[in-house]
Amino acid sequence: MRLHIFAAATVFTFTLAGCASSAGLHPHNTMIAPSALASGHSLAGLDLTPAGWPADDWWKGLGDPQLDALMSEALHHNPGLGIANARAREAQAVARLAEAARKPELSAGASISGARLPTTLLPSAAGGGHFAWAKYGYARFSWSPDLWGGKRAAWEAALGEARATEVEARAARIELSGNVARAYAQLGYAFTQQDLAKAELQRARNARALTRQRVTAGIDSQIQLQQGNAEVATAAQQLAVATRAIDAARSALSVLLGKGPDRGREISRPTVLKPDRLAVPTNLPAGLIGHRADLVAARWRVEAASRQIKVAKTAFMPNLSIGALAGLLTMGGHNLFELPARFYQFGPSLSLPIFDGGRLRANLAGKDAAYDLAVAQYNRTLINALNQVADELSAAQSLQQQMHAQRQAQHAARLAWKLARQRYEAGIGSYLQALVVRQQLLAAERGMATLQARQVDLSVQLIEALGGGFQPHAMPAAPTTPSSTSTHS
Repeated sequence: MRLHIFAAATVFTFTLAGCASSAGLHPHNTMIAPSALASGHSLAGLDLTPAGWPADDWWKGLGDPQLDALMSEALHHNPGLGIANARAREAQAVARLAEAARKPELSAGASISGARLPTTLLPSAAGGGHFAWAKYGYARFSWSPDLWGGKRAAWEAALGEARATEVEARAARIELSGNVARAYAQLGYAFTQQDLAKAELQRARNARALTRQRVTAGIDSQIQLQQGNAEVATAAQQLAVATRAIDAARSALSVLLGKGPDRGREISRPTVLKPDRLAVPTNLPAGLIGHRADLVAARWRVEAASRQIKVAKTAFMPNLSIGALAGLLTMGGHNLFELPARFYQFGPSLSLPIFDGGRLRANLAGKDAAYDLAVAQYNRTLINALNQVADELSAAQSLQQQMHAQRQAQHAARLAWKLARQRYEAGIGSYLQALVVRQQLLAAERGMATLQARQVDLSVQLIEALGGGFQPHAMPAAPTTPSSTSTHS
């Protein structure tokens, strides 16, 4: 008889469940497939190799022991990296809480208390007017079966969010290593600029001294002398700018290392970094999916948002919970552990939404929108990633052409300086004319130093664009497409 009553109640429950319906609610965005983004023309003519992915310790390829030590120091002490790691641990704790919610709960407790009940409440024969002890012990069991998979989906959503946060912590490490390398290269470039500024200042001073002699001899006028004064002042200003650039680069490194400003002053002058031209991996669009931490994290967030939709949909369904309570209770001097002191209760309960004013539909609509947002962010990240790599590769090609032309200009200026000195030593030309040629050589060397610094910076940017040494096999694999898309219909 009881079984028939329960079955009838269940059928009635499913009938009423139609009052709160999720019909008509679903997300709209879809993830872009990497193959749908054309890149063949942009990457045409490049030397492609499967060995092109950056290594995890890619900076060691630059061959600078001081940079290696600075990287290790930054990765251990940078506060930003500590924040990212703490967020990852926090997300993992949330995932463990969601997993615990799927399991039954068992608790126990005991208490003892004394009280005197007035005779106005109980007569003396029933215990009123006397002080007595009440002893109580119990065990409680509760469990809500995951009939529709909502709790599992909530756990999977939290797990996906935790994995996304973990990957983002890895991305923070990549960004930090790139910033350290770029700041270090900028410090080396600032020292080179300082050398060139000193050389230009000395050249300008020598030229002004010769011009002053020519003015005294009546060969030149005050116009040429004032021009010389202007060149000296300009060169002094350039030297001050280069010196300030050294202090700024050291300060930037101090921040990245997580140390005070004095730490930057301890950094020795870097050697000139000369990175080899990076090889590009084959099948670039598909490869980026696994090697860029931001794309992996974005896909995990899509998966987590998909699971949240399932959680919201299960809220429309009936919910079953099972509870049991057993214990012992005595008053006065009775033994707590005797059979008459026992009590217990057990019973399942069933609940379902009938009318909630639209709360459940609004919640589901919000989860659909969150999924659309996650998909849109993933698509944007994918498009930006592929275009960033293509742009960096195009810039690298252009930079190679610029450096080739600049080497020719530098060679011509060096040869002109050599000839000008030979003419002066032979008594054919003046030293002032030679100093003018020297100015052209310094300008050519300054241009080459700028291009070399740009080459280092561009190489680091390309390494970051290719994933920065992110190792997909060392992290949980993100799904290629949301596994719960079937719940979106």
